Amino acid sequence: MHAGFRRFSSRPIFSEIPRKTSTNKKYKFIRFLHQEVTACASFYAPVVFPPCRLLMSVQPEGAVNPELAAAGSIVSVDPKQLIIKRIILTGYPFRTQKNKAVVRFMFFSPQDIRWFKPVELSTKKGLRGHIKESLGTHGYMKCRFSAHIKQDDTVCMNLYKRVYPKWHPPAWGGNPGASPEEA
Repeated sequence: MHAGFRRFSSRPIFSEIPRKTSTNKKYKFIRFLHQEVTACASFYAPVVFPPCRLLMSVQPEGAVNPELAAAGSIVSVDPKQLIIKRIILTGYPFRTQKNKAVVRFMFFSPQDIRWFKPVELSTKKGLRGHIKESLGTHGYMKCRFSAHIKQDDTVCMNLYKRVYPKWHPPAWGGNPGASPEEA
């Protein structure tokens, strides 16, 4: 990274930038930097204030000089910024009857079913539903949906988790193996 007059190494995580009209300031995590897409990079580094220019370079294996990967500017220095990663759990209907179904392979214990009971379910074909109760000890559960569910549908549960940038001590001259407490 090259920010203003500073040059340092870092390990950024990337996220989509929310629309300006949105009041929701949660950034959706993306696994890598896509070509020709505007993205936000979050990383631990010495304090740099906006509107500082930023150049991101990558050192390919076997190359002597780094290559320019991205260019942009510092938007904000906000430690409270939320970067959210979506995880989808899937299960399959075992038995179906009108708008009710017994779903399996999403969970494998009744305790997990009770824990996730308040979370809304959705299907690949657009139905919405919720968990009614656990069946047995192997993770089967009774679910009710908004319309008739078919046997070939897939039941999904969206879960969200906050993601933090990777700790990288060489950004400020530290030991690469150091933990946050040792820095």
